[in-house]
Amino acid sequence: MTDDSPTDSPAHPRRGPLALLDRVLLRARVDSVDALARRTRRIVLAGPALAGLTWTPGQNVTLFPQDPTRLNSWRQGPRDIKRSYSVWEYHPAGRLTLAVYDHGGDSPGAAWARGVAPGDEAIITKPDGRLVARSDASFHLFVGDDTAAVPFGAILRGLPASAQVRGVFECDGPADALLLPRAGDLAWSYRHGAPAAGSPLLPAALADLDLPDPRDPVTSTSTSIDIGSGSGSDGRTGRPVAYVAGEARTCQAVRRHLVSERGWERRQVIVQPFWTPGKRGMD
Repeated sequence: MTDDSPTDSPAHPRRGPLALLDRVLLRARVDSVDALARRTRRIVLAGPALAGLTWTPGQNVTLFPQDPTRLNSWRQGPRDIKRSYSVWEYHPAGRLTLAVYDHGGDSPGAAWARGVAPGDEAIITKPDGRLVARSDASFHLFVGDDTAAVPFGAILRGLPASAQVRGVFECDGPADALLLPRAGDLAWSYRHGAPAAGSPLLPAALADLDLPDPRDPVTSTSTSIDIGSGSGSDGRTGRPVAYVAGEARTCQAVRRHLVSERGWERRQVIVQPFWTPGKRGMD
């Protein structure tokens, strides 16, 4: 047996860390792959292991492009054996949909997303993450790029029609924009070939947006949102909450604008950086 082979067999049962890892992984098959937007692939996973999971819209899964229970997969280093992807949709019968944005480059995640095909095995963890709707928010502000549109789309689908929502998004062009719920409450800005990292578009668009006073409760019936056990609380019942996600430097600029120039408290701004160029594991 070589180190490229699975380590479990009737004669050699898997023990130690690899055995523990194998017990927490979910193994499924790729059911379908298609284009959700110009640079975003929709990858549907299916299988008995995916049935009955607990998922709150906005959460992500960790995907392993190579089987982490094979010894040779660890030669790449811990940052290269896994990637986190937001869940676009989930059906308790055992179907979980990812929407993966292609930044270009040759990272393990990018190579997997470009080459994956129906019938391939996919290895993931259970959904997790704190980027979920705050049940006590009376106003929901969404700010992010192409990558943020995936979890934000899931969150928007889960909000009641009575929820007060505004959002600003950016992408390279109209063909890259995802079709999101509540489209009339959302605005898109386009880079038209300019670099995505450190883009000034979102802070500029946000500066032009009419927002409620963050110190005052907003009259809304959306405080009764049922978002499951994964929901959090910003400790400010009835106050606006902003969800900011995407490229790390842009997220910092957006939070700085909201806190320093618009008077939002830091606890009202939920920030989740997804990627930044040149940093392994976030490329």
